[in-house]
Amino acid sequence: MSESKTVGIVIAGASGRMGRMLIEAVLADPSARLVGALDVAGSPALGQDAGAFAGVETGVLISDDIANTLAGADTLIDFTRPEGTLAHVAHALPNGVAMVIGTTGFTDAQKATLQVASQTIPMVMAPNMSVGVNVTLKLLEMAAKAMPIGYDIEVIEAHHRHKVDAPSGTALKMGEVIAGALGRDLKDCAVYAREGVTGERDPSSIGFATIRGGDIVGDHTVLFAGTGERIEITHKSSSRATYAQGSMRAAHFLSDKSNGLYDMFDVLGLNT
Repeated sequence: MSESKTVGIVIAGASGRMGRMLIEAVLADPSARLVGALDVAGSPALGQDAGAFAGVETGVLISDDIANTLAGADTLIDFTRPEGTLAHVAHALPNGVAMVIGTTGFTDAQKATLQVASQTIPMVMAPNMSVGVNVTLKLLEMAAKAMPIGYDIEVIEAHHRHKVDAPSGTALKMGEVIAGALGRDLKDCAVYAREGVTGERDPSSIGFATIRGGDIVGDHTVLFAGTGERIEITHKSSSRATYAQGSMRAAHFLSDKSNGLYDMFDVLGLNT
């Protein structure tokens, strides 16, 4: 990771909860500077100073002009919706802007588009930028390899009432990591719903349960249920600040990269 360069960062979704957390993280980082803030057309925040919510004057106004906002930027941090992220990618490519993508809910075709784009610009793409979550993913990989048989695996996740996709991108990533460690494809073994007479549990399946309610930031538990014992690996988020801090590490990681698609394991050195 290179942090010697001051990275010029644009925040997408600047008036949202995550966008504001990211703006605060950029302003608090001496090795970064806020050079742009984006929001959707029609947003009441357009034209406002990006730091107004915190009583800080940044001189950066929130805009819906993607092309002009990205001109001269080093990195765009994007926690929006798949359609918005793809629109941002289209403008990041000709401007050579790196991207940190925390957006979830992409289709396979959309993921393929991002894969192609990463041949031109560098990207860190992860369903969860939290350092703790990514360490948890590594622990899950280790646990799955150590317990390949005799344990039923269930992923339980809980988020706030406003989350629009289910299961969460983090839960799906947990399933993918576990399935990969077991030599399986999650598409073939995932069970997302149970109702009525389901029959006995397929021992090769990975089950998912989703909870939505209140203001839960994000709770994830993976249960390895064996005969005579259960192992639970849990991560609980109490603040989106962890996602913002991880995103800043990702932005600095990309500062010396010319292209490629990376994840948080790369950023944290967990792939070695």
